[in-house]
Amino acid sequence: MEFGAVFPHNEIGTDPGAIRDYAQGAEALGATHLLIYDHVMGADPNRPGGWKGAYDKDVAFHEPLTTFAFIAAVTEKIDLITTILILPQRQTVLVAKQAAEVALLSSNRLRLGIGTGWNKIEYEALDVAFSQRGERQEEQVELLRKLWTEDSLTYSGKYHTISAASINPRPSQPIPIWFGGSAPALLARCGRLGDGWIPLMGANDAARQCIETIRSHRQAAGLSMEGFGIQAQAQYAGGTPERWASHAAKWRDLGATHLAIATHNAGKTSVEGHLGRIEEYLSVVR
Repeated sequence: MEFGAVFPHNEIGTDPGAIRDYAQGAEALGATHLLIYDHVMGADPNRPGGWKGAYDKDVAFHEPLTTFAFIAAVTEKIDLITTILILPQRQTVLVAKQAAEVALLSSNRLRLGIGTGWNKIEYEALDVAFSQRGERQEEQVELLRKLWTEDSLTYSGKYHTISAASINPRPSQPIPIWFGGSAPALLARCGRLGDGWIPLMGANDAARQCIETIRSHRQAAGLSMEGFGIQAQAQYAGGTPERWASHAAKWRDLGATHLAIATHNAGKTSVEGHLGRIEEYLSVVR
């Protein structure tokens, strides 16, 4: 199992030097991968009717693909994981173009983690029907892979039309697509179409059942679990060396291939503090 870190989106700030130092520091500590969360917009909690979502307009989220383009330039080997890019909110061809560019400039270190999201306010602002997000995501995955591999394509789907065109440059290797979430329809898509799964839950019976569901969908599609990844996460906040070790062991037993430590929301700290938390965690679980 590989160990990585979660980019402290709401605490890192906007200083390019700090972001550089964090990414280089995580890589120097031996973190094999870096996760970046995704939200395009946050709701104003004073809006009519109020707001009780998991975050609001005052919580910062760095845009994953553009941030990874920067991080790719200042690192050499750490893998770059969108966790998770809310794909249905975005134009598929543009995502294909941006992801291909990050993959090329990072020497194929990008893994595209995708999800459907839950925030209707974002979908409204981005002019995408919330009710169509799952069906749209499935078509998007098919089209992304065509755009990354075909010199020219003609495509006619429910949500996309392309007439003898493609993107250039294209990635030199396939970009892995991992699905995040646990809804039944999502697990079915993940099993049939995904290269991996990003659970948003603990190492428990629910996760075990999700993995078995994915396995069954892959078997039905004639696919094995060999090479299929599972990206779990751990929290620094509230943790102890004993709890971290036990948590990692449980995920390993479930078949997780990757585990990243989230160091934000554990008390105010600096870049050096976040790196210290990563080092503390890695010293226990590796």
